[in-house]
Amino acid sequence: MTISPASLSQRIADGIVDLIRADGLAPGDAIASSRELARRFEVTTPTVREALRRLEATDVIRFRHGSGTYVGDGMRRRLMANPHVGTTDLASVLELVEARRTLEPPIAAAAALHRTDDHLAALERASENALRPQRADERPDEHFHIALAAATGNPLLRETVEALLQVRRVDQIAIRHGYDDRERDHREHVEILEALRDADPVAAADLTRSHLDSIHAALAARADEATS
Repeated sequence: MTISPASLSQRIADGIVDLIRADGLAPGDAIASSRELARRFEVTTPTVREALRRLEATDVIRFRHGSGTYVGDGMRRRLMANPHVGTTDLASVLELVEARRTLEPPIAAAAALHRTDDHLAALERASENALRPQRADERPDEHFHIALAAATGNPLLRETVEALLQVRRVDQIAIRHGYDDRERDHREHVEILEALRDADPVAAADLTRSHLDSIHAALAARADEATS
């Protein structure tokens, strides 16, 4: 049976992931060159490059121009975001906020019960990001709400929030621009952080819900202004 180029490149991509795991490589570590991988898998270099492009789409590997190929943060994830993000509209943005209003308050409550000093330090650093526009290269561990989910101590909850925000990245950027009172955003994050410091799950959930309610109301108000 003839193997199609697409299925062959997928098999090579799976093989590269197996190599990364077998070699114990972590995000930021360099992997073998395309030529070396082609020799190892006994395929052509273009086939390896196609496999690497598949892995790049989900951040399992990252290309650095003039430097080489490196393991990306996606290697750690079990929930992968769709890399082909399209355009957005108000309905899509509000849908994301509504989903977060359902998911994040109980996550904040769990974080208040399970957070460590390291989690609190990470949240304090992440809270400062509200005071500036979001960068295109901002890392997941710098996002306050991802750090909040990480504070539960449950890696799958962290990955769930991270995947949601990545798969709806365009909507999340629209939220960031629409809820542009940086001082207020920062203050609300700090209030959530203080509830975690106090190990108060009720306050943590209530403050997170109120924060997301405020975002929803601000976006809806802007939409009304645009249509009036």
